[in-house]
Amino acid sequence: MGILSDDVVIIRQSEKEGDPSVITINCPDKTGLGCDLCRILLFFGLNIVRGDVSTDGRWCYLVFWVIGKPNTRWNLLKTRLVEASPAFAWAFGISRCYLSDSESQPPDLFLLKLACSDRTGLLYDVTEVLYKLEINIEKVKISTTPDGKVMDLFFVTDTRELLGTEKRRDEVYEYLRDAIGDAMMSYDIKLVSSEVTARSPASSSFAETLFSSLEEHPSGLQTSSSVSIAVDNSLSRAHTLIQITCQDHKGLLYDIMRTFKDFNIQISYGRFTIKRGKNCEIDLFIVQSDGRKILDSSKQDALVSRLRAELQQPLRVVMMNKGPDTELLVTNPVELSGKGRPQVFYDIALALKKINTCIFSAEIGRHLTGDREWEVYKVLINEEDSLPVSRSKIEEQVWSTLMGWE
Repeated sequence: MGILSDDVVIIRQSEKEGDPSVITINCPDKTGLGCDLCRILLFFGLNIVRGDVSTDGRWCYLVFWVIGKPNTRWNLLKTRLVEASPAFAWAFGISRCYLSDSESQPPDLFLLKLACSDRTGLLYDVTEVLYKLEINIEKVKISTTPDGKVMDLFFVTDTRELLGTEKRRDEVYEYLRDAIGDAMMSYDIKLVSSEVTARSPASSSFAETLFSSLEEHPSGLQTSSSVSIAVDNSLSRAHTLIQITCQDHKGLLYDIMRTFKDFNIQISYGRFTIKRGKNCEIDLFIVQSDGRKILDSSKQDALVSRLRAELQQPLRVVMMNKGPDTELLVTNPVELSGKGRPQVFYDIALALKKINTCIFSAEIGRHLTGDREWEVYKVLINEEDSLPVSRSKIEEQVWSTLMGWE
């Protein structure tokens, strides 16, 4: 007998604006489940202010206290959380959401071609529509012609897996037309090969600029405040305790869970709280995939080093000169499963719209440097049609929006 979805995910919405809503998830456990759930919460724009996680290795119980938005789609959120839980596969048959990363099949990739007249905030309006429709941008190439026309090429996947149908394509067209208005000149969607989004190795100069340490490039890449990480094997016979103190930022819990998922580490019990001043305290009792504590000092050091890097620089933002023009570069690590960080391009477009900065061209790609894959966003600023804004102001606005510090 299957597990009812109403029993898997329970959402109790707050009665007062500003108070947290409570999301309870009760389902079978799997390694990386916390990461998958936090990724969904980040996609829906929810801010986690408190969290409790407990599992016996077979069954888990998770509670998240989240701050939503007036337009949060709670019913759709519940559906996506249920689909991400192993209980969904057990109740309704094996689904892509439950298959391991090696077994799962990539979703169909589509090319969305959009031509329209240029204006400030156009890219944000388009990305907002795609976000609302749960259409994920995998790669993009945007260019502006001298006569003020924009050609947008979005390589996208559909969370609902319906973009191959005429009804779904018509829905996308109607939403885009309402957002863009008479500025829309042409629109087309077609199925393409997933090979067009293949990753490429980063050039030496590119890697040097984006992935070098802060000491070498103190003026470009920004970081959050200090991070404290302690490892303790004395408090529990069966678990290693990881204690983290750091400043809150959007997607903080996702960054931690993503790191544990990539290291194939299971969380048996965890607690996450935000104190005054946006300082976070996280206590996590963890084990390796074999169910044992982490006693090897080299493994401890590797985990702590990765956690510190992810929490100090969850994303990297830098302004660069590209000939006479200014280019904004934003990059973030990709999960070993191949999933990128949600909402990055949306936040970049929102930040630039807020300071009335026009975009001349934009690209999203993936690059390999060392043993890691990175998602890279390149945005060429149209300084002629924008209000005079300093490069430091652009960098600060984009960084603050990505961090959720506004």
